[in-house]
Amino acid sequence: MKDYHISKHSSFYTIGLSYKKADAQVRGEFSLDETGMENILVQAKALDIDGLLVTSTCNRTELHGFAQHPFQLIKLLCDNTKGTIEAFQEVAYVYKNNDAIDHLFRVGTGLDSQILGDFEIISQLRQSFNRSKKHDIANPFIERLCNSVIQASKRIKNETEISSGATSVAFASVQYILNNVPEISEKNILLFGTGKIGRNTCENLIKHTRNPHITLINRTKDKAEKIAGKFNLTVKNFGDLQTEIRSADVLIVATGAQTPTISKELIHTKKPLLILDLSVPKNVSDDITDLDHVTVVHLDHLSQITDETLERRKRHIPQAETIIEDIKSDFLQWLETRKFAPIIKALKKKLKTLKDEELDYQSKRNADFDPEHADVVSNRIIQKITKQFANHLKDASTDADDSLELIQKVFQLEVNSQ
Repeated sequence: MKDYHISKHSSFYTIGLSYKKADAQVRGEFSLDETGMENILVQAKALDIDGLLVTSTCNRTELHGFAQHPFQLIKLLCDNTKGTIEAFQEVAYVYKNNDAIDHLFRVGTGLDSQILGDFEIISQLRQSFNRSKKHDIANPFIERLCNSVIQASKRIKNETEISSGATSVAFASVQYILNNVPEISEKNILLFGTGKIGRNTCENLIKHTRNPHITLINRTKDKAEKIAGKFNLTVKNFGDLQTEIRSADVLIVATGAQTPTISKELIHTKKPLLILDLSVPKNVSDDITDLDHVTVVHLDHLSQITDETLERRKRHIPQAETIIEDIKSDFLQWLETRKFAPIIKALKKKLKTLKDEELDYQSKRNADFDPEHADVVSNRIIQKITKQFANHLKDASTDADDSLELIQKVFQLEVNSQ
């Protein structure tokens, strides 16, 4: 994409892995916490990468950025996670230029979500952009692309029914509970972890189960208390976790830690216990499935649940894709204008030089000459001339390359590549 004068590197890549080919365990090996994402951005700048987004969710980990070769981005990911290059190659994907742009539009608008219509990714994309902006590694292309994807997401939410009702991991977990736990309103539910997924799950529990026996536990108690106060729920200390598990019928784990937070040693129950693990990496130890009376369900299984709501949403995919194409077309048109931005800039500079020479000449010849007034008039004329050239180059029927060459030749322009 060097011709567009946006990056010193020739191509824009997306490298990553998602739920489509990588199971929860593999995704966990490549997941990034806040520190990991910050580290990648710092290291990328040191490698002279001038535009990069890093996203890591329970469903995917992706890097979107400019590089000489995608391996630069792949190595950055592997150096900052537990994943290896060999493991990445088995499940990963690499997209380049327009394909990478297409992919980010589909991800950001929920069409590539594990549960169709789950738009939680768009807030994570905003966070990714803000993080890159903070590290001064969000060039104009990255900024414009993110804004375009956000715009497409808003329009799809407002103009289609692809997100009608709640379709998220949080909703799917509550739906699973409703379908598999009899008399749920009478059961004891324990929610461990009150991050974003935990909060959303809590809201869905209250809305759909009408259960007054919901207890919250979080390592940081005040976070749990804020949510509990909103819904009038019980909060227990982190130290009470083992005791509360013993009395729970349903345990929902949404802690988002890099290692398991629920071990076999914590569970001592003689009655049926359903554990839903909504975390990537898994936060429930695998050996817990050996225990009697205990059923463990991970979010990958929850995401496979389909119902009439999801089937109805699928009918709105073509409408969503039309919206994406509309906004993507505007983005690509803007991108095309970047090709001739240096020429227009050089033309403006050349016309200003001619203007200054002429005003200086007239000032010396004419004692009554008003240079300030002439300067204002001349600048307006220059603005109109350059705008006329820009509009000509934007015209779809114009051969922009030939026109650029002619303008450069006629005005003898010296054009900087950046």
